[in-house]
Order: sequence, then C-alpha cells, then structure tokens
Amino acid sequence: MKDSLKPGVSFTRKVEIDRDRTISFMGEEGRVYATPRLIGDIEYTCRDLILQHADPGEDSVGMEVSVKHLAATLPGSTVEITVTVKEVDRRKIVFDVSAKDEVEPISAGTHARFVVESAKTIERLKQKAAKRDAAKAGG
Repeated sequence: MKDSLKPGVSFTRKVEIDRDRTISFMGEEGRVYATPRLIGDIEYTCRDLILQHADPGEDSVGMEVSVKHLAATLPGSTVEITVTVKEVDRRKIVFDVSAKDEVEPISAGTHARFVVESAKTIERLKQKAAKRDAAKAGG
C-alpha cells in the first residue's frame, strides 16, 4: 500500500437508485433504497478509494460496518456517497462515511477494511475449503 493513503484522503461516488437497489416487500409505492444495498455501495466506494493507493496484487476486505440509515431515498434519486480515511493502522483502514440524496442526508457512520494480498488470501480460502470439505465428509 502506498504512503498516499492517509487520514483526510477522500473519494465521492454518485449512485443512481434503480429498481434493483430498492426494497420490494412494501409494494411498488413503498420502494426505497434498501439498507443492504446502501452498505454495499459504501463498501465498494471505500474499496475503490483503497485501490487508487494499492500496490499491484493488493485488494481489501470489509471487517466492520457501523452505519445509520437515516432517511428513505426514492427510486430515480441520485445518492452521493463520500468516504474519508479516518485512520490507517498498518493494513487496517477506517473510514468516516456519509451519504445524501437530493433532499437530505441519508446515512452516516464508519467502515473498516483490511488490505490483503489477493494471492495469499485465495490460498487461505482454498485451505479453508479443504478443511470444510473434510469436516462435511467426516460428519
């Protein structure tokens, strides 16, 4: 990871709230931006900021999310997500995150990600899959 990723560095992304980003369980008139989609959009915005400062072969994984979903956002709205590096502790990056639509703030909180070497992570996942498969075969 490059030294350029430090507290105060920020990134903003605009997200169009299409039908796939909304809840359906309250019917068509009750469609609003779904909280899980909001969290996913925040995570990807943080990841993309890290990737701008990552070395080749590095990526990041989420490790903590603490976000309030403060207001409903209607389909067809544009949400602006802003993430700012709050803390860098070796490979752990903590972000202050916020989101707003055209009318009001809709979210605020923090998100932490851990920078990983992709190849090493994939090897660990393969080892875990082997252990899982052995456990299933034995039980």
